[in-house]
Amino acid sequence: MYPSHSEPSVFSAETDHVVGAASAGSRVRKGQDRYWLHALLFVVTLATTVYVGGNLTSRLAVYASEGWPAFLADGLRFGLSLLFFLTVHEFGHYFAARFHGVATSLPYYIPLPFGVGTLGAVIRIREPVPSLRKLFDIGAAGPLAGFAVALLLLLAAFAALPPVSYIFGVGPGHEAIHQYVEQFGRYPDSLTGLGDGAGALVVGDTLLYMLLKQFFTDVPPNWEMYHYPVLFAGWLGLFFTALNLLPIGQLDGGHITYALFGRVWHARLARGFFLVLLLSGAIGFVLEISPPLYEMHSFLGTGSWFILAGILYFYLAKLFGRNLKRIALALAGLMALAALAENILPWMQNFAYSGWLLWCLLLIYLVKIDHPPVLHEQPLTPGRMALGLLSLFIFILCFSFRPLYVA
Repeated sequence: MYPSHSEPSVFSAETDHVVGAASAGSRVRKGQDRYWLHALLFVVTLATTVYVGGNLTSRLAVYASEGWPAFLADGLRFGLSLLFFLTVHEFGHYFAARFHGVATSLPYYIPLPFGVGTLGAVIRIREPVPSLRKLFDIGAAGPLAGFAVALLLLLAAFAALPPVSYIFGVGPGHEAIHQYVEQFGRYPDSLTGLGDGAGALVVGDTLLYMLLKQFFTDVPPNWEMYHYPVLFAGWLGLFFTALNLLPIGQLDGGHITYALFGRVWHARLARGFFLVLLLSGAIGFVLEISPPLYEMHSFLGTGSWFILAGILYFYLAKLFGRNLKRIALALAGLMALAALAENILPWMQNFAYSGWLLWCLLLIYLVKIDHPPVLHEQPLTPGRMALGLLSLFIFILCFSFRPLYVA
């Protein structure tokens, strides 16, 4: 997402954008780019992604025999691929803004020495976006451009997949997997029974990724993908695209749904999807957090349900304000569905992810749920309508309820 300016200040901490807003009649200082700062942040972010990428790939046997150049090569494959995606995404916003004469900064890259090596990148819109069509163009340009790069990275990675013997270079901690591959010539279907697979980073399936991998051989399972630097970077491109396209607040998806459907339907869609994320987080809390508390003491396990109810009430009070009836109905429904998912409807566990509870906190306080009004709300052209619907389809293709977790 990118900054929109129409209501009091808002800051969005979504994966890769800052949203700064000013009132419609206010004077905005356009500022100047500090090229040295943008370049420095890019170089530092490249360094952190290369470092993290080499450690994630973790081909220690190869590094031991070939030395640091092999580590650097794996890190560069990951870091350059991920920064390629982020850069194209941000410059999609940048060039769309410049095309419409809206002042904006160059991207600020955000380095991180752990995780995936970066928190993304941000641009700053330095003046109000005056019309709905310009808002849509700037908002949609980033995810559409970024998605094209993510798809390109995935196709390139799939086309160049090494044989399954590649995994022999990864370790230690993969001995059982090595033995399985050596015996059967393929990866096991699951981690079940492979004791040394515990603690593996698992990436969630998306509709697009599931479709693409049907056309290629030697595709690693989702719990080994992070050892394949370009493939993992491409998957992260899908993940970041989906996060940006959430139809909430001033995320890119929020801009698009606001432009497509108007203020009322944007508010309904935003609240509806926020409730879906809360449900996923609640089920994840019951499955991931409650069991360890029960193991510590039955009192703590029972108390975890009250903790969950308190967390959900906090979010629902922010979502529905003083409407106690809606809060009560939503709280009862979420708690009941979480309980059913634990014992009666186990298929719902496929959608469980406690991490959404933290993400919802960022949405409530930084991105916000509602979209501020735009000064000129003229209808979109048919071409823009088509691109908006395409963006929503891309969101469906890229979204995963359980994006990243440890098995």
